[in-house]
Amino acid sequence: MKTTQEFTAEEVIAELKRRERRGRSAEGPGGGRSIGVTTRFRDMDDLSSAELARMAQDRQRVIYGVDNRQDLFQVTNAKVRKAADAVVALVKAADLTADGQGWTLTTTSYKDEYELCSSEAFASQPLGCFCSGFLVRPDVIATAGHCVKSAADLAGMRFVFGFRMVNGTTPRTAFAADDVYEGAEIIDRKLTSDQTDWALVRLTRAVVGRKPVGFRASGKVGAKQKLFVVGHPCGLPQKFADGATVRDNTPKAFFVANLDTYGGNSGSPVFNSSNQTVEGILVRGENDFVTNGTCFVSLVCPTTGCRGEDVTRASEWATKVPKTTKQTKKKSKATGAGRRR
Repeated sequence: MKTTQEFTAEEVIAELKRRERRGRSAEGPGGGRSIGVTTRFRDMDDLSSAELARMAQDRQRVIYGVDNRQDLFQVTNAKVRKAADAVVALVKAADLTADGQGWTLTTTSYKDEYELCSSEAFASQPLGCFCSGFLVRPDVIATAGHCVKSAADLAGMRFVFGFRMVNGTTPRTAFAADDVYEGAEIIDRKLTSDQTDWALVRLTRAVVGRKPVGFRASGKVGAKQKLFVVGHPCGLPQKFADGATVRDNTPKAFFVANLDTYGGNSGSPVFNSSNQTVEGILVRGENDFVTNGTCFVSLVCPTTGCRGEDVTRASEWATKVPKTTKQTKKKSKATGAGRRR
């Protein structure tokens, strides 16, 4: 059985919507038990709807000031685009279909899934993933600990590079074999409810055509450092958002920033704008949406308002990143590379 810390915002929201559709009471644990639902939702039976609502709010993300999110085809900065190439979408394996050339991703409607108002940014785009991650070694992905909970979870997901909008109307949903990877093992992982939240996953093979990002190994980000984030808000095609700064640098395991992020951005790399080094992993934040009549719109906070978004410091997991790939080690043993003659 999962602990409350291990449920993602998307899972909690799905259960709340399920209870609402079935007219369940929000009073008391269980709020009406599910019949024939999956194990992940049965694990929530002992939680009241009020508790689930608080959990959802704690796990979601929000917009601060002006919405700075952009599709990658709109970004002209070469350094940002290079950093974004290392960002990956965590996708359910069942949503990928082999097509002879590679893989096709099954998507759903962002507008329909979140009951959005037509005016909401990116409302016409598709959803295709549940979390974000990034390449830190040729065969190692870093992400949030609540995105990869167990070996069973890992077996049911794939890591897909290049889930982006090609232009203003066309999403990329067909992927070559070298864009899609399986996880071999969880190297290490740590998750607490309000402190650290990270995981490192080794892939079954090294990634082709993409370079790992650099990351902070020790120390803290600057107190007012400018930041940007790249990831998949709500499961959308990859987005870039800049214009953020560090707001609270005092916690040991994480820092707080006014990043324009949402659920689905969990696991996104948060970059130092000055040198494109990863300062941490986006893990927690404000509520995403508020009602506007019969539909929903993004919650917008003042740049200095609301609680901010929590970013697990890179120094929390940097020492756990393997120095070399397993593939490199195998090659060295086979060829005797590095031995004195």
